[in-house]
Amino acid sequence: MRIVEIREATASIGSDIRNAYIDFSKMDVSICAVVTDVIRDGAPVVGYGFNSNGRYAQGGLLRHRFLPRLEAADPARLVTEAGDNLDPFRIWDAMMTNEKPGGHGERSVAVGVVDMAVWDAVAKIAGQPLHRYLAERYGTGTPAADVSVYAAGGYYYPDKDNTALQDEMRGYLGMGYDAVKMKIGGAPLADDIARIEAVLEVVGDGARLAVDANGRFDLDTALAYGEALAPYGLKWYEEAGDPLDYALQAELSKAYAPPMATGENLFSMQDVRNLLRHGGMRPDRDILQMDPVLSYGLVEYMRMLEVLREHGWSPARCVPHGGHQFALSIAAGLGLGGNESYPGIFQPFGGFADSTPVAGGRVALPEIPGIGFEDKAGLMALFRRELG
Repeated sequence: MRIVEIREATASIGSDIRNAYIDFSKMDVSICAVVTDVIRDGAPVVGYGFNSNGRYAQGGLLRHRFLPRLEAADPARLVTEAGDNLDPFRIWDAMMTNEKPGGHGERSVAVGVVDMAVWDAVAKIAGQPLHRYLAERYGTGTPAADVSVYAAGGYYYPDKDNTALQDEMRGYLGMGYDAVKMKIGGAPLADDIARIEAVLEVVGDGARLAVDANGRFDLDTALAYGEALAPYGLKWYEEAGDPLDYALQAELSKAYAPPMATGENLFSMQDVRNLLRHGGMRPDRDILQMDPVLSYGLVEYMRMLEVLREHGWSPARCVPHGGHQFALSIAAGLGLGGNESYPGIFQPFGGFADSTPVAGGRVALPEIPGIGFEDKAGLMALFRRELG
């Protein structure tokens, strides 16, 4: 058993939207296909991967460092001891050969792209959906039948007023979501409060609305927003300050009692450990949003989960960023608390299987081998077109 070839390409997810920090007009992602010599139904088993939105394509790193290392590796060292499947942990070690500690900015994304494709291939070779494969080998034995999801949107669009924002949120509720998220920090506080109140008119309850500042605020601004937000009882107040400013997060936690969320821009187990040590996060109410793809893949994400347990946190407090089927499979297989969703943007990567619509704020997973990309026609068409 061996990897025959790994193909990579860049795909655009550019959109005329912005959050408090960046616009997405030039945004792209890496996609890859891990082709194996295992034959199922007359064709080679192929695992597919891509990186989550918010970080650009990693073609240079993939071609220059990580893929050549896998090509040079002894195929026998990339499979399990029994030789019956690929070994994601050994493959991860091979990619990270000669990489120094630290520096978790972009290489973590490149490794995560390949890691996703490897896990897709591993589950297909095992003949199982990934969520079931993970539950049986690393979880409780039984995956969740469905996962809680929320609709992420509410970006700043040119010439989009609060009426249009309300229409967007009504659309998500009509799709079966019962909770939504919107951006803040890209407008003055008074304007953002008006936007929040407009959305609350649609969703009806603050517990159904999360807000995301994308790390924009200094401490004084974070505290001012916190004071203004507190009366609304929001689902959570997300990433108020720079993701590595643990002191800011700790100070905010002293002043803001309702739930907070952060973590989507922490890309290593060590960074997550520092957040838990120094960031003032509260395991009884706060949410951790590390993205399994942006942070070196599922191999590193499992290390993060172990650190969480050591610090008294439940995996149920994790709701990953990314809005894709890989994180959804991990949530169902390893007992996470939910998953993000992008039903209106970042297509065809956002959203879930075509056969499993959202209902009552939850989504089921397709019972097909792998992550389930084959049940997402638009995404598979892109993979085949760009990767051959």
